[in-house]
Amino acid sequence: MIIYKIDIMEALKEKGYTSYRLRQDKIFGEATMTKFRRKEYINFDNLNLLCELLECQPGDIIEHVKGNQ
Repeated sequence: MIIYKIDIMEALKEKGYTSYRLRQDKIFGEATMTKFRRKEYINFDNLNLLCELLECQPGDIIEHVKGNQ
């Protein structure tokens, strides 16, 4: 099972990316931001963009843990 290691919206906010800015600059749509808030799965394009914005690696954002699937 893949889980988030960080609060994505909080991490983006710390880098200066408010919800308003993310929507206004068309960085992420509302549906994607809702997935971040609900800790739902995202696609690799969004993960890639997150890594660029947060200046980190995918492993800093998500991790695999054993669990029932």
